[in-house]
Amino acid sequence: MIHPVLLCGGSGTRLWPLSRKSFPKQFTRLIGAESLFQASARRLSGPDFAPPLIITGSDYRFIVTEQLLAAGVDPGPVLIEPSARNTAPAVLAAALHLARTDPEAVMLVAPSDHVVPDAAAFRAAVMAGLPAARAGRIVTFGIRPTRAETGYGWLELSAPAQDGQAIALTRFVEKPPRDKAEAMLAAGNYLWNAGIFLFTARTILAAFTEHAPALLPPVTAAVDKAQADLGFLRLAPEPWSGAEAISIDYAVMERSSNLVAVPFGAGWSDLGGWDAVAAEMPHDAQGNALGGAATAIGCTDTLLRSEDDRVELVGIGLEGIIAIATPDAVLVAHKSRAQEVKKAVEVLQAKGAKQAEHFPRDHRPWGWFETLALSDRFQVKRIVVKPGAALSLQSHMHRSEHWIVVTGTARVTVDDSVRLVTENESVYIPLGAKHRMENPGKVPMILIEVQTGSYLGEDDIIRYEDVYARGQGAKG
Repeated sequence: MIHPVLLCGGSGTRLWPLSRKSFPKQFTRLIGAESLFQASARRLSGPDFAPPLIITGSDYRFIVTEQLLAAGVDPGPVLIEPSARNTAPAVLAAALHLARTDPEAVMLVAPSDHVVPDAAAFRAAVMAGLPAARAGRIVTFGIRPTRAETGYGWLELSAPAQDGQAIALTRFVEKPPRDKAEAMLAAGNYLWNAGIFLFTARTILAAFTEHAPALLPPVTAAVDKAQADLGFLRLAPEPWSGAEAISIDYAVMERSSNLVAVPFGAGWSDLGGWDAVAAEMPHDAQGNALGGAATAIGCTDTLLRSEDDRVELVGIGLEGIIAIATPDAVLVAHKSRAQEVKKAVEVLQAKGAKQAEHFPRDHRPWGWFETLALSDRFQVKRIVVKPGAALSLQSHMHRSEHWIVVTGTARVTVDDSVRLVTENESVYIPLGAKHRMENPGKVPMILIEVQTGSYLGEDDIIRYEDVYARGQGAKG
């Protein structure tokens, strides 16, 4: 069977403010009713595919499993990176893990944040490359170019591209200037580099041994010393930190001589900016793409998206503009400068703006919470707890809390007392009391929490029991 390897890292800067480090673009619903990660997992599932192996960071581990289950995809191994080291160490760790049980395991390595509308056509392309992969070749999948794109790397083939055929790869081409991109588009033997690869574990390990041997000791040690944690596999942090942060292209692919490429022309986008998102959305007669509570008056070629029904976004007389509204941030930019959004994130980070990386809604293994009001000595939150989920048994040194249940039923522990609190009932948590909330029901439980005290930071928490095996410092 083919083992999909989905890469789920990234800082989420190019699609700010909808994508942020705390919840990057692969987990958001940018196009359609499911996240990009869910669509990727379902695209690489079926009778020919094993459950996907996921490589992600610790902050996303529960999001990954929750979204897989919601998409109806059985989760496979989930490897937790102690820190982001780019794609080469991640792919090497996946290969080492799979090779323990099957050195000939066929790996399909893919980003989890791409859009491929025709999943059946993509699976057909994978099958076309499978014989070459089993024969010891490294297979990459190139996208048939539709324009002289200067923002992508390109692949030069030894012969004109033909769908369904694996063709020897001559070289990788860095992002080209306009004149070279136009020449490659006209030549017919160039493809866009999608960063999707197919090979056996044995083949890619041999390639690392030949072209990037310095990566093998630290990554091998990180895999060998990995620790199981609630169904996840945490790579050992100390050896992992010694691995060079380098992409799989630079470390291995551009140095290998046994690569072939399978052309794919059934539609693809890496959603590398808001201009790319706009291209994938439906358009009105004036070329405007609208999402959510957005209205265009006299606009042309403009993207307007409101990500909150309470925020009505109206554009008047705009041309070639991107305007994205979220509850706590608004982006307005010209389409020609869509790639500069990540610079805005850098500026916000430098000024200490929370919006640079974090949303008002904070996701947790048990559900989520968001701040509704905040002042010097009080904070009001809405907390949503999933059916069957429970927060940790905890206490606070600097604040007391009032909980008012507005939907569902909570099982509340306060020191030695345990009782059910139903809708329109409340409970008081004194400063220093050990407490926990659980949702014993079958529907989400929603409560309003009012905190009062001298310090309201999320690190004012002492945990005594936690089903999610987290340390001190995070809410719940």
